[in-house]
Order: sequence, then C-alpha cells, then structure tokens
Amino acid sequence: MKDAFGIPQSLLILGGTSEIALATARRMITRRARTVWLAGRPTPALEEAAGQLRALGAEVRTVAFDALDPESHEEALGKVFAEGDIDMVLMAVGVLGDQALDEREPVAAARVAMTNYTGAVSSGLVCARALQSQGHGSLVVLSSVAGERARRSNFIYGSSKAGLDAFAQGLGDALYGTGVHVMVVRPGFVRTRMTAGLPEAPLSTTPEAVAAAIELGLRRRSETVWVPGALRVVMSALRHAPRGLFRKLPI
Repeated sequence: MKDAFGIPQSLLILGGTSEIALATARRMITRRARTVWLAGRPTPALEEAAGQLRALGAEVRTVAFDALDPESHEEALGKVFAEGDIDMVLMAVGVLGDQALDEREPVAAARVAMTNYTGAVSSGLVCARALQSQGHGSLVVLSSVAGERARRSNFIYGSSKAGLDAFAQGLGDALYGTGVHVMVVRPGFVRTRMTAGLPEAPLSTTPEAVAAAIELGLRRRSETVWVPGALRVVMSALRHAPRGLFRKLPI
C-alpha cells in the first residue's frame, strides 16, 4: 500500500529499461518502495537494470513483456498482479523512431505507432482492470509534449503520443471514483540514450527531473504533469497558433 504521502511501496514498470522509469524507480526506492517489477523483453539490459535496483535494497523481479504482442499482455501482466497488490504502474514503453526513415518505410512507421499506442492501449487496459479489482493504485503514463501538436520534424512519433495521451485521459475519466488514479506525464526533450545525437530543444530536462515531477504529482494526486512546468504555457501557445504560422516556426 502507499504511504501517507502517496508514495508507492510496490511498483510495476512497463518498459523496464527506460531511463526515465529507472530514475523514477530509484527515487521511489529511496522513499520506501520495496517491490519493483520490471516488464520488458528478456535482455541483458533488463537484468542489469534489475541488478542496479536490487543494490539499492529493493526486491526486484522481471517479467517478459512485449508491447508489440498484445495477445500476451493479459497473461504476462496477470502473473504480476497474482503475486500481490501493485501500488503504481508506470507505463514507459516507447520508441522515438527515425522520422526520415519511417516516412520512406511505412512498416517502420507502423511499428512506432504500434509500440507507442496500440501496445499501450492493450497493456493499459489490462493494468487498469487489475488496479480496479484491487480498489486502489496509480497508473502513470509517460506521454510527451510532442503529442500536443504534430510537428513536421516528428509527426509520426508525435501522432502516436497524441493517441496515447487521449487514451490515458479517457481512461482516467472512466476510472474516476474507483480508487484508481491515472496521471499523464508530458515531458519535453529529455536527455537520454533515445535522444542522443539530436539537437537539444529549449527547456530540456533529465530523467531525474521527470522522476521528481512524478513523485510530486503522486503526492498531489495530479491528473496531468508537465516537465518542466513552463511547457504548459509554451505548448498552449503552439497548439493555438494558426497553421500557416506554425509551419514557419523552426521546430
């Protein structure tokens, strides 16, 4: 169960090698989280991540999970919930893709969409039902400011995040009053392996800063969290900019 300040003692991460997710797990472990499940493809990287968290004193287990295989989600994630209640699910599955390549290769573009959106819908509904059966818990969804308005430079990724964001908001409305809290997190450019080599955008942030924002959002029972907070104003302006002007912006 969560402590008096809303910090989870048990955590399930979908996308167990995500740098943002692991930064969040480390932060939660220092705040009394004791059990962590890392769900992802069985790889040395997943086992290495589990070992790093175990070194902090948590009980860490891994479970095979593939966002691109929705038919396996109910069985794979059901095993986790069968072991005991989960206070928080962090949905951190996602790929950035390669915009230029994905425009030329529709199958590659579809893979981005399936990973970021379709896989999230399937796994999100499985976890939401399990949390509702418990009668408590938080589902934290890593969205992106890219989903606020699709840009020419990354509209495939942005459109997939827009779908994910809309799904998470609707799911939050559907679960309102059930004891399950859904929180959408919208980071800007985060300095991680996924963004290495890309031009750094204004108001860039770090996995640790996103983790701190997630903790604060949980304490406040927030429904939407922007990281950094100033992006709320920036993206509101961009969202309402006339399309002709938006096309000319260097973004």
